[in-house]
Amino acid sequence: MTTSTSAPVTAPTQQAVAARTRGLRKEYGSTVAVDRVDLELPEGAVLGMLGPNGSGKTTTIRMLLGLVRPTQGEIELLGRPLPDGAEQALPHVGALVEGPGFHPFLSGRENLIRCAAFEPLLEKRRIKQAVEDALERVGLAQAAHRRYRGYSLGMKQRLGLAAALLVPRKLVVLDEPTNGLDPAGTREIRRIIAELHDRGTTVLVSSHLLSEVEATCTHVAVLHRGTVVAQGELTELLQAGGSALQVVTPDVEKALSSLRQAKISARPLGEGLRVELAGTSAPQVIETLVQAGVGVYEATRWKTGLEELFARLTEAEEAERGMSAVDTLDGGPR
Repeated sequence: MTTSTSAPVTAPTQQAVAARTRGLRKEYGSTVAVDRVDLELPEGAVLGMLGPNGSGKTTTIRMLLGLVRPTQGEIELLGRPLPDGAEQALPHVGALVEGPGFHPFLSGRENLIRCAAFEPLLEKRRIKQAVEDALERVGLAQAAHRRYRGYSLGMKQRLGLAAALLVPRKLVVLDEPTNGLDPAGTREIRRIIAELHDRGTTVLVSSHLLSEVEATCTHVAVLHRGTVVAQGELTELLQAGGSALQVVTPDVEKALSSLRQAKISARPLGEGLRVELAGTSAPQVIETLVQAGVGVYEATRWKTGLEELFARLTEAEEAERGMSAVDTLDGGPR
């Protein structure tokens, strides 16, 4: 578990992992794209990898898949060390990284058939059916005869996802899978991820859409300036991300006054107020309000949203350390 002065953390567990990195570092000349990344992807989890542009997400994924050799560090993929174990591990991994690449003058189906021919786990007699199943799964069955060059960005993303799902995988890695998709397409991706999770497949999703990550992922890893600043189960990180109480009351002004007299920080919020629990506790807050004659209709723990947690982690890191060369690169390593 990587810690930060501003990052909520969870204790490491002994859960089996589908992928693990230790001290991972990647340098491009004088630029450090990834710096000492210790990442664990629990088996069967859906892990959302988050980070601003230049945080090292895509570079980390490319190293995890053996597409880029790290400058330093160790990688374990499906129980195999990389690069030595790549031949045994990678056939069980499906990936869509930095957008798909296909032959523009071939149809979607023809492109997929060529991909299927190189799948070591797919028997030749099963190629045709596997291709049709994958096209149907991503919603491209009706457009499979069209040339790839005529596909929209969203259709290209779907075809790339179909290639990753030609055979059952132990691990599926998706780098910005909803890029170019309309709302209906985004819902389809969410459905596919849920299906994979239900089947026990481990999924790694890199995305800038925090709402999608919050809706689909069980775990989160936040990268910033090439380093993991927080990782763990999503629910635990959100609960640890903010210690506050949301109180619904008909007398907000009286409630604020009584809490401030007790030196408890609070502010108006909707039909009530948000009370910070730093230096106090929920029972003490309720007791203060009741003794002051304030009616309390409801009091619940404040649930930090992923957007709020993400902003707090990354903005705190920037304030402490300033911008790095990676963050200021235009189109450089991601």
